[in-house]
Amino acid sequence: MNDFFGSRHTRRDVLRAAAALTLGSAALGACASEEDAGGVGTAPGQAPQEVFTEPTARLSGDLRILLWSHFVPSHDEWFDRFARDWGSRVGVNVTVDHIDQAQIPTRIAAEIQARQGHDLIQYIATLSQFEPSVLDMRDLVAEANRRWGQQLPLCEKSSRNPATGKFYAYSPGWVPDPGNYRRSLWEPVGMPNGPSTWDELLTGAAEIKRSKGVPLGLGMSQEIDSNMVLRALMWSYGASVQDENERVVINSPETIAAIEYMTRLYQQAMTPEVFSWNAASNNQGLVAGKLSYIVNSISAWRTAATSNPDVADDTFFVPALRGPQAALAAQHVLYNWIVPQHATGADAAKEFLLHYTANFKAATYASKLYDFCAWSGLTPELPGWLAADPFGSKPPDKLKLLADAIPWSANIGHPGPASTAIGEVFSTFVVPNMFARAARGEMTPQQSVAEAENQVNAIFAKWRAAGLVGG
Repeated sequence: MNDFFGSRHTRRDVLRAAAALTLGSAALGACASEEDAGGVGTAPGQAPQEVFTEPTARLSGDLRILLWSHFVPSHDEWFDRFARDWGSRVGVNVTVDHIDQAQIPTRIAAEIQARQGHDLIQYIATLSQFEPSVLDMRDLVAEANRRWGQQLPLCEKSSRNPATGKFYAYSPGWVPDPGNYRRSLWEPVGMPNGPSTWDELLTGAAEIKRSKGVPLGLGMSQEIDSNMVLRALMWSYGASVQDENERVVINSPETIAAIEYMTRLYQQAMTPEVFSWNAASNNQGLVAGKLSYIVNSISAWRTAATSNPDVADDTFFVPALRGPQAALAAQHVLYNWIVPQHATGADAAKEFLLHYTANFKAATYASKLYDFCAWSGLTPELPGWLAADPFGSKPPDKLKLLADAIPWSANIGHPGPASTAIGEVFSTFVVPNMFARAARGEMTPQQSVAEAENQVNAIFAKWRAAGLVGG
């Protein structure tokens, strides 16, 4: 494989280390961790060992990395040290900046317009709307597949545009999106194992709010978790923004039914705060013991383990809820790493991403099992960790259901790809606004869906005219 970093860079030799060498290289040492607990395949009291492979050619200069401030802080402590250590070893001056995830798309747009800034940027959802301004990562994905097998389709669909064949991002990891529920609240309403359907959620949550005064928390605001959970609701009703052929299908009886359901759920089991939430609000509400149920990753529960252990012990998880179409689909964090076209450290960025992926076991551990790898063979310990949490959950197998999360997880554009149009629909919060207008009584469900359809059609038409959307 020659010049897998692209024609705009100097010619590369064939990568010298195959996957076996990558995984079998001498360890750099245990990664940093706040915990003193081991896991399956790891000596007691130790985090996973890191591996190192020499880059394909001599590197120099700077690598400026921008990524979110992780909801599990131990990950950022590990990542900063990990990135600097790699830079020191290969001769690259690495700097890492963390900002709130909600600020990242705006920062990317500003840096692209200025044609300067970071060389490597990570976000927790698709960045497909920036496809015209970023490097194609297909060479990097091909090399990762050569080393570690086929990338998880969920991550490929979240980083590749089938209309152009371009990998606008590199997606080495993802995060499941289970329901988080308080067992002490759900047991008295006859659901000690939590709800399994959206109808059960409405019945149980309404009774909990009536009898205990505790609402549930599903956002309908301009923030990422609202964007995610409302799509899960739509999918469970057989609705979606687009079909598998990238045709706009948001205006359907199924979408209207999903909005009618959410309006009832809001009226019977929620409070007006959900219209002004940010991405941390549902976490904060659960940790404070003020919510009976949220849809989120495990981050709120991990936080509660330190700040409110009683709530943590009382919090359990359920898969994505079934709806009238019996669909089980949820979407949460799907990591996108991009290299802007203006980046001066593109070669180092791609080399670093290979090194980072080879060490995803350490990333998973440092995130306290929040981050899952797109190449499952790199984290063979994960099922064991989920079955016996190395960070001390009560009971220790509380996360076991996440080992089977792939079948009920979906990409943002499901059942189609996460195209440039889908990226813009997501980043402009068309779906949360559609639900909120109806739930607040500003429009009927039919009127709100029609308005959303007009917005989506305009976005798709723009990107289709540019040749970046199929159908």
